[in-house]
Amino acid sequence: MISVGIDVSKGKSTVCVLKSYGEIVLSPKDYRHTTTELDVLASKLATYDEEIHVIMEVTGSYHLSIAAHLKKAGYLVYIINPLEMKRYRCQRIRNPKTDRIDAFTIAQYGIDFWYRVPVDRSIDKSRSELKFLGTQYLNFMKSRQDRCLALCNIMDRTLPGIYGKIETFNRNTGRDKLCDFVYDYYHRDCIMKYSEQKFCERYQAWTKKKGYRYRENEARQLYRIAKDSIPTLTATENTKMMVREIVTVLRAVNISIYRILSQMQVLAKQMPEYETVMAMKGAGDSIGPRLIAAIGDPRRFHSEKALIAYAGIDAPPYQSGKFTGTERHMSKRESKIMRKLGFELMDSINKHQANYQEDAVCQYFLKKRAEGKAYRVAMFAAYNKFLRIYHSKVSAVLKEYEAINLWQQHNLF
Repeated sequence: MISVGIDVSKGKSTVCVLKSYGEIVLSPKDYRHTTTELDVLASKLATYDEEIHVIMEVTGSYHLSIAAHLKKAGYLVYIINPLEMKRYRCQRIRNPKTDRIDAFTIAQYGIDFWYRVPVDRSIDKSRSELKFLGTQYLNFMKSRQDRCLALCNIMDRTLPGIYGKIETFNRNTGRDKLCDFVYDYYHRDCIMKYSEQKFCERYQAWTKKKGYRYRENEARQLYRIAKDSIPTLTATENTKMMVREIVTVLRAVNISIYRILSQMQVLAKQMPEYETVMAMKGAGDSIGPRLIAAIGDPRRFHSEKALIAYAGIDAPPYQSGKFTGTERHMSKRESKIMRKLGFELMDSINKHQANYQEDAVCQYFLKKRAEGKAYRVAMFAAYNKFLRIYHSKVSAVLKEYEAINLWQQHNLF
């Protein structure tokens, strides 16, 4: 029984090796994340005759290179939740912290929980790429929120009231009507130099040129907003430059989001569960591929409850003596991506509930609302049900898919 504790940091890791009962085989030592030094580490581990478990914490992306290298060398690698490791460290009265102490503690954890630590399951290339794209999608969406806020702030000074009155980014087409409009009409004066009728005519020509549908009532509304607005920035070249610079950056981010989502849709179609997921209400072309990316193979969760806990929408029990807590709250642990997807999914179901009357998740949501539950409470209760159904259906599909592949391979030989 050999436990290899690795405290990962950027560019290097501190490694400590223990035998059962805490006997130190290798004192904490640093290894850089290079092929040469990791080969030295792998060779050192190969000299031990006993079963080896390599233990490390999730550290963003820093642990991926050393984990991949050691798995390739044939070692069992176990990836631990940092929160679980933090609680393990806090069992000591004094809690000193250095890389060397952390490596020893991780190795000791591997000894204490030898039979309970989950092995890091390797996933195929397509799933790995899909998960990576899902993370990048979220990063670009955060960037878009920042750029939208910057555009909103400057438009409040050049054309107050316009933000939110024109369609914004469409994920399915990559187009943003608001960006296109304010690029050409960046200031109140750009509209008010025309009469209302003349602006409507120009707006009609503009929508035709840009490929948008013309609505006369929309054009007149924009003119009225401009007429009633009080800008605090003058229509100078500097103002024009700043509006257009923000729009240019926002357009670039929009294009990146569209490309990432398009590629996620391509990869998601290669997954055996794609048709099953897309048939579930609320999981459209945007949400479906991102769900597949975020959850991966649901069988990695030992039960439906484990998937719900991963989404952070579980309500852990609280009981002590004769007291049992009844007002429990969501844990909000683990994946923020899953909770964001939950908001989007249930918002989609709520908006289209007239068409989803036969759907079990929609029925459950409406039932909770009828019981007087707040929208967010009913939403996450229904999302909980959705994940249970997802786990059951997709696990069955993947199990059948693997059985068919195994049968086909058997017949080939």
